[in-house]
Parts: sequence; C-alpha cells; structure tokens
Amino acid sequence: MAEPVNLNRFRKIRARAAKKARADENSVKFGRSKAEKDLIRTRLQKAERTLDGHKDEP
Repeated sequence: MAEPVNLNRFRKIRARAAKKARADENSVKFGRSKAEKDLIRTRLQKAERTLDGHKDEP
C-alpha cells in the first residue's frame, strides 16, 4: 500500500516558491544595491551639512 500524501503540504510549498519568485522579481525591479543606498545617504548628509552651514544664527 502506498504512503498517504498530504496535499496541503505540497500546496504550501508551491505557494512559498511562487511568493519567493515574485519577491526576487520585485527586488530586481525596484530594489537598490547597498552601494547605491550608501551613496544616496552620503549625499543627503552632505546636503544637510551644507544647508546647516548656510543658516544664520539668530
């Protein structure tokens, strides 16, 4: 006699794989690399320092 198969388990595995594939697609489409994030963060910090340096003190 064959071993019983849990169909819910296979359904959940397939759903997890589809979700991971979609997440991978989105990370390629919308994501930024760590280097890009660091560059943007550095530019924003520099802009803030420049702006603060130009403010008049009351």
